[in-house]
Amino acid sequence: MEGGGGAEPTHGERQRATVPDMRLHWSPRSPFVRKVMVVAHEHGLAERIDRVRSVAATTTPNLAIMADNPLSKIPAMVLGDGSVLHDSRVICEYLDTIGGAPALFPPAPARWSALRRQALGDGMLDLAVAWRGERNRDAALQSRPHLDAYRVKAHATLDRLEREAPPEDTPIDIGWITIGCALGYLDFRFADLDWRARCPALAAWFARFAQRPSMMATRIADDSGESA
Repeated sequence: MEGGGGAEPTHGERQRATVPDMRLHWSPRSPFVRKVMVVAHEHGLAERIDRVRSVAATTTPNLAIMADNPLSKIPAMVLGDGSVLHDSRVICEYLDTIGGAPALFPPAPARWSALRRQALGDGMLDLAVAWRGERNRDAALQSRPHLDAYRVKAHATLDRLEREAPPEDTPIDIGWITIGCALGYLDFRFADLDWRARCPALAAWFARFAQRPSMMATRIADDSGESA
């Protein structure tokens, strides 16, 4: 038939396209969960994810999370076939395989730089979560050597990122997404760090990156949970 662009999807097909077929243990406070959701939004997959509010506290194992992830950590994602993916790195790469172009996990050789930045961003988040845990202890129980070491490592990481701050037209990848989520978490939990004063080029990049719809839709929010 001339002029035809293929059959229009039926109502049932349109409905199935937006019915969630993945379930995510989720917290609006967790930067690792945010990273997963940023990737989902970048690939147009967010509506397929059923977000289940889950509290992952270090000293209080959550049985509901442990049914899917015995480590009682989030994010954890249950797929439509019942299989489970743990850890933001694994979930993000899975979403990248089912999402559209462009790939956020680029092919080599760019892949190695992207994965290195992802590791640096994840490491900064691990450090920040541990740092916050130490700062939240009673003053008499806090370890000054640990607090000082966390600050030194955070400054060193920020200094490295300042030297590598990308130009405005740099394509995003999983590395820059992870770093963006890490910087957002510093804003949320460590406003006193004042990292922008130390890293003006990085701050300029983040100001642009934070305006992406995927970042705007996943901004960290404070609620009654305790995750991260």
